[in-house]
Amino acid sequence: MTVDLTTTNVLLGVLATVSILEVLAVIVLVVAGFMMFRRLTELIGRIEERQVAPAAARVNAILDDVKAMTDVAKRAAERANRMAGWWRRFRRD
Repeated sequence: MTVDLTTTNVLLGVLATVSILEVLAVIVLVVAGFMMFRRLTELIGRIEERQVAPAAARVNAILDDVKAMTDVAKRAAERANRMAGWWRRFRRD
């Protein structure tokens, strides 16, 4: 009795073809994902240049102004404390 392997060989051929198609699909998905990643990175860079960088510059300028005003208030409070100490000493005498 001879064994006919035609059906097995056809199924193995179909499995091999499907495997090759799956590998090609994975390669296409990886390349497409990499291209999308590069485009997204460039887009984020452009958004940062146009919107985030100017906003950060404005915030830094505001913070510099706040620091300057805080220094002025701190110096005024120190002067007031010195004057209050002087006034207390003056009243005791």
